[in-house]
Amino acid sequence: MKLSVIIPAFNEAERLPSTLEEAYGWLTEQLADDFEMIVVDDGSSDETVAKTREMIASHPHLKILAQPQNYGKGAAVKRGMLEAGGDIRLFMDADHSTHIREAAKVMTAMERGSDVIIASRQHPESDISVSQSWLREHMGKSFNFIMRSIVGLKMEDTQCGFKAFTATAAEDIFSRQKLEGFSFDVELLFLASRLGYRIAEIPVEWINEPNSRVRMIADPVLMFADVVRIRRLHREL
Repeated sequence: MKLSVIIPAFNEAERLPSTLEEAYGWLTEQLADDFEMIVVDDGSSDETVAKTREMIASHPHLKILAQPQNYGKGAAVKRGMLEAGGDIRLFMDADHSTHIREAAKVMTAMERGSDVIIASRQHPESDISVSQSWLREHMGKSFNFIMRSIVGLKMEDTQCGFKAFTATAAEDIFSRQKLEGFSFDVELLFLASRLGYRIAEIPVEWINEPNSRVRMIADPVLMFADVVRIRRLHREL
């Protein structure tokens, strides 16, 4: 089965090349030619697009999609997922906090019948090499509690940036996605649950990247507002 790896990027000129090199090497070793890597640039103002294009000549399974402006991580992931051609479509963060080798667990779970796979830092078997700050960790747990209360999802960690979908599930779910910011993860899982897809949480090795793109005050407020809207946006389900 062909694997598509989607990496949303916004002003990632410094971190992205090393992530691409390492991930591409692992994928080539494990899957030979049966994969593609898609960088979706979200309107970067730095050299993200140029540096990615420089790598394409020597990395034939790498491609880039450039958004005309900064729409948000959710919009970038949606575009990549809907334009990908893989039987399994996985998105991961540009900082490589969750290593691409965790894709091996994804493919095993897919073979066992799951349609949607989410990496969970709260899984008892996960290995958190470098933890977030106390404040970020507790903000994340508070968000998860509020999310579960409002939306009704049972997952312990909706925000880890490493999730995979079968091609059928990806096209069904992402074509319905409406949120473009960081809370899009919750919307995706809400849709997957309501549409009856089989969801599995897997343990992962995860390293905190201190230079997070999430703004400590503004983004949680926007995410909360979006979560409140999810049921209304999809009242037909």
